Amino acid sequence: MPILQVIVLGIVQGLTEFLPISSTAHLYLTSWFLGWQTEALSFDIMLHIGTLLAILLYFFRDWLQIIGQGFGMNVGREEELKQNRALLWLLAAATVPVGIAGLLFNQQAEGPWRNPWVMGVMLIAIGVLMWIAEYSGKRARDLASVNSTDAAVIGLSQALAIVPGCSRSGITISSGLFRNLTRESAARFSFLMSAPAIGGAAVKTLWDMHKAHQLHSLATASFAIGVAASALSGCAVIAWFLHYLRRSSLRPFVYYRIIFGIIVLALAFIRRPA
Repeated sequence: MPILQVIVLGIVQGLTEFLPISSTAHLYLTSWFLGWQTEALSFDIMLHIGTLLAILLYFFRDWLQIIGQGFGMNVGREEELKQNRALLWLLAAATVPVGIAGLLFNQQAEGPWRNPWVMGVMLIAIGVLMWIAEYSGKRARDLASVNSTDAAVIGLSQALAIVPGCSRSGITISSGLFRNLTRESAARFSFLMSAPAIGGAAVKTLWDMHKAHQLHSLATASFAIGVAASALSGCAVIAWFLHYLRRSSLRPFVYYRIIFGIIVLALAFIRRPA
C-alpha cells in the first residue's frame, strides 16, 4: 500500500473511530471515492493496533487504577474511579455481547453489509437515536455510579456496532445517555469498553495473518507509519472530544451524520450500475 494512502487512511481512522460518526463508513467511502483497495489483512491490523494504542496511551493511568482495583489493590488517585472498584469487571462483562456478535455476523459485516446503502441508512438512523438520547437523558451520573445494568445495556448496544455505519462510539455513548450518564462519563466508558473488543479483533486478525503466512508484511515502514498516524490522531481526538463533551452537546454530530448519510445514499443511487 502506498505511503500516502497509509497515512491518509490512518489519520481518517484516528479521527473518526472516537467521534460518533462511524470510522468504517469514512474509511470505506474514502477508499471508494479514491479507488483504493483496502482488503489486505495488514491494513486491518494496522488500524486495530493504532486505535488500541490510542486508548491505552491516553487512558494509561486510568487503566492502571482500574486493573489494580479490580484485583483488590489500592492504586491510583482518580476519585471517580476509586468509588467504583468493580469497573474492570463491568467493562469485561460489557465486552461479551460484541464478541458474540462478531463471531456470529463477522462474514456479513465484512461482506454484504459493507456497502453505501447500509452505511447511509445507519448513519441517519443512529444520528436520530443520538438526538433522542441527547434530549432524554438526565446527565446526572458519572463512572462512580456505573453498575451491572449499565454495563449490560451499553454492552448490548456495542454489539450493533458491527453493522457498518453504526459507529461504536455513537451507539454506546447514546446508550450511556439513556442510562442518565453525563456526556463525558458515557464517552469515557465507551472508549474504555472498546479496548478489549479492539484487542480481540487485533488478535483474530494476527491469527488469520499467521494462517495465511503474511506476518512478514508487518515488518515494513509503511505499517509502522500507519499505526503511528492512527494512534497519534486518535489520542488527539480523544482529548479534544472529552473536553468538548464537558460543555457542549452531540447536536453537531447528529446534523453531520444525517447530512452525510443523505449524501452517501444519493451518491450510491447515482453510481449504481445501470
